[in-house]
Amino acid sequence: MRVPKTVIRVLIADDHPVVRHGLRQIIGETSDIVAVGEASNAAEVLERARPGECDVLLLDLAMPGAVGVELLQAVKRANPDLAVLVLSIHPEDQYAVRVLRAGAAGYMTKESAAEELIHAVRKVRAGGRYVTAAVAETLAGWLDQDGTRSAHELLSNREFEVLRLFGRALSVRHIARELHLSEKTVSTYRSRLLRKMDCRSTAELIRYAVQNRLVD
Repeated sequence: MRVPKTVIRVLIADDHPVVRHGLRQIIGETSDIVAVGEASNAAEVLERARPGECDVLLLDLAMPGAVGVELLQAVKRANPDLAVLVLSIHPEDQYAVRVLRAGAAGYMTKESAAEELIHAVRKVRAGGRYVTAAVAETLAGWLDQDGTRSAHELLSNREFEVLRLFGRALSVRHIARELHLSEKTVSTYRSRLLRKMDCRSTAELIRYAVQNRLVD
């Protein structure tokens, strides 16, 4: 598709056809933004978000083939200049800071208004960042010392994902399958989480994840 240079080319990445259709409709109501493609899994995202193919990537975090911010990190490694706007079902306090630190240009929940989405696309394409006031306040909090943050905010991205999956009461075997890891590796992460979260059992990890709204 040949698109004028003044038009913003958007790639829509979401594994739900209904969501992709809805985003296309929203974008279709503008004169300066056009959807140039869709992706339904991690492999398609990496294939279609190559340099020169699009200006903005609308990215859902929960894509088949990748977990959490891993896909975002892979995209930014392959195409560092691409503006990635994460559009997620997860509340801002769960993922926003993590994805912004991983290279995203903005973070929005899927409950956001259509007008807000269009504004965000234009802003990140212009080189800015899109964050809500609540996210901006949270980002400022990261300048504080680690001791003032919640325990889960100090985890690595992989540890955070494992914690969330334990929060869904999944077994080590199921988590290993979900993350394409060995059961031994997941058990190692469990031990690490118990130590870092000051928990004595998996049940306490589950309780923490649920109480802190880390579970879908």
